[in-house]
Amino acid sequence: MTVTAPAPVEFRAATRATYAAFIWSGVAMASWASRIPQIRDALHLTPSRLGLVLLSIAGGSLVSLVASGHIVSRFGSRRTVAAMAGLLALALLGAATGYHLGVAPLVVSLAALGFANGAWDVAMNVQGAVVERGLGRSIMSRFHAGFSIGTVAGALLGAAMVALHVPVSLHLGVMAVVIGAATIFAVRDFVPDGASEEAASGGGLRHTLRFWREPRTLLIGVFTLAFAFTEGTGIDWINVSMIDSYHAPAAVGTLAFALFLAAMTVGRWFGPNLLDRYGRVAVVRAIAVIGVAGLLLFVFGPVTAVAFAGALLWGIGASLGFPVGMSAASDDPKVAAPRVSVVASIGYCAFLGGPPLIGFLGDHVTVVRALIAVAVLLALACAVAGAVRPPREVS
Repeated sequence: MTVTAPAPVEFRAATRATYAAFIWSGVAMASWASRIPQIRDALHLTPSRLGLVLLSIAGGSLVSLVASGHIVSRFGSRRTVAAMAGLLALALLGAATGYHLGVAPLVVSLAALGFANGAWDVAMNVQGAVVERGLGRSIMSRFHAGFSIGTVAGALLGAAMVALHVPVSLHLGVMAVVIGAATIFAVRDFVPDGASEEAASGGGLRHTLRFWREPRTLLIGVFTLAFAFTEGTGIDWINVSMIDSYHAPAAVGTLAFALFLAAMTVGRWFGPNLLDRYGRVAVVRAIAVIGVAGLLLFVFGPVTAVAFAGALLWGIGASLGFPVGMSAASDDPKVAAPRVSVVASIGYCAFLGGPPLIGFLGDHVTVVRALIAVAVLLALACAVAGAVRPPREVS
């Protein structure tokens, strides 16, 4: 079913709104991640217990991602992002105060945060695909660069809060209010998603689940999982590794985390030109090699400066995998929402399994040595990268 495109001015406004959704999502997640070491210390968590606490975010995300294709098809990306921004703000407020009461309140808050983030993620990617088609330009990875810009801003602000000894509760509480209000205001300019195949056929959740049987969609999901593991491990563990293995001050650890995020931002901003010139498969395989090189420097570097160089290359290596996976899932606009839901669900399994895997390995070989597991996943991404090649004809 063909949907009449809104006027170009509406697409320009929707472009700004989509950037805002990605940016504030990044600010939210980096704000939380920047204070993980302080919350860990307050609760006296070992690496394995910290991994299990972080698992609650992925668990909440996975629950929402399974159904998010149906949710976005039914309610639209604008209402989904607005609702999830409100829920995420409440969850971040809960985490900001709940950790004073113990692990259980923190886990509940983080599960809610993950649920909100998962549905928000699918909805803003669907809107990004709509805007990309409306503009007639490949800008999906630049929306993801917006997410990375948000994470850099959130990480740098977090580093400043740590250096100034601002309490975790005050920092995260203020950010929760700002993020929720700003996102709900921004998404008013989203354009309608259009009629999906699911809506046209009257299908519900059962109809959406049929996309879990498509081989190409599943392979794209595996590819996205590998890069999500690479990205998520950096977000969760660079800060902790710098403090524990390199004995860096907390503010320096947060700066290494910010450098990793800045490198991802640069890769995502300049990625479209490389993808248009060399194609998806060649580019993602090349950046996977760069990522492995960065990981080896970070894991085996003898001094902090080498670890910073490793974080830089690691960030470049992690930059394009997730947005390329989202674009590949959206190649057919009629079924973009359910396919993005499937791919994102598989990808978020990396966040489900990653924290406990690195945590448990960290108990035995140190966290920084456990990061070698990321290189194994990047090799898997290279093996299945052919699945993200655009089909010759989208029906």
